[in-house]
Amino acid sequence: MERVGLERFPTAMQVLAEHAELEQQLADPAIHSDPARSRKVGRRFAELGGVVSAVNTYAGLADDLAAARELAAEDDAFTDEADDLEQRLAAAGERLAALLAPRDPNDSADAIVEIKSGEGGEESALFARDLFEMYQKYVEGRGWKVEVLDDQPTDLGGFKSLTFAVKANQPGDLMPYGLMKFEGGVHRVQRVPVTESQGRIHTSAAGVLVMPEVEATDVEINDDDLRIDVFRASGPGGQGVNTTDSAVRITHLPTGIVVSCQNERSQLQNKESALRMLRSRLIAQAEEEAAAAASDARKSQVRTVDRSERIRTYNFPENRITDHRIGFKAHNLDQVLAGDMSALVGALQAADLAERLGRPAGSQ
Repeated sequence: MERVGLERFPTAMQVLAEHAELEQQLADPAIHSDPARSRKVGRRFAELGGVVSAVNTYAGLADDLAAARELAAEDDAFTDEADDLEQRLAAAGERLAALLAPRDPNDSADAIVEIKSGEGGEESALFARDLFEMYQKYVEGRGWKVEVLDDQPTDLGGFKSLTFAVKANQPGDLMPYGLMKFEGGVHRVQRVPVTESQGRIHTSAAGVLVMPEVEATDVEINDDDLRIDVFRASGPGGQGVNTTDSAVRITHLPTGIVVSCQNERSQLQNKESALRMLRSRLIAQAEEEAAAAASDARKSQVRTVDRSERIRTYNFPENRITDHRIGFKAHNLDQVLAGDMSALVGALQAADLAERLGRPAGSQ
């Protein structure tokens, strides 16, 4: 059906048609016999909901503006109303353009985040813990759930590595991976370590990998390609925390990817958590390989899964946080570590949107 005012947004009609088709699918009782498909369709339907609302708002304002201009041509009293509608239509057009801009299809997924300590020994492990606590406070503040899948704690309370899932309570137009993906890369910290007796500032780093969590049906894994080892879970210092071989290590033989989990009580639960991590790692690897063969623009969109790139510095003496990708700098490091990441994430989202719209960073 033709909609007035949408000529400059050719993909808007496609979105309306897809949304209507998804609504019909969800109304069919048969779809709910397949929980995986039902979740996938429901997630996509919710994702498009905000776009459909923006399309309808823009089309409605376009209709109102056309009517106001006709009236203003006959009576100057309607000129101000037409001018106001023109400004509102322009703002609605900007919002609609942003929502229709090409985006990563994984943005509508939950996320699996892996943090590994790097240079700096125990100090790096403590910083890895700080990063986890920062993310945990931030996403829980949004009403999302954090689920620790695996961790390797150290004697001083840090983490050699930690893997956790971020899950939204319900589908929406902004999901965990779409928000957390900007965190992938090397995070550098500058501060006086708790182990430093002379008060000298040290620099250490931790790596973060952010992956979309995918359904089991989205990744085909051949059981013959897996080597599964079981072992006894252990805590800091090697002290046994389990009396059975419940921990699981899975090696994906074709790629060499190794994942392990020891946080659950049963071997079966640990195996399922490890498979969740493996599926996400396989998706992340496939995207890295695709990026290597793609254009520079595509590379920049997916490089957030690359842990080799230094993205951010946390300077404790100056209470400063700097994101090197976009030149963001603020002197509220204490607040950011307490979970107030809104300004930082907002700046990253704005830079990402400008890139997807083909605009210079910082432009409107």
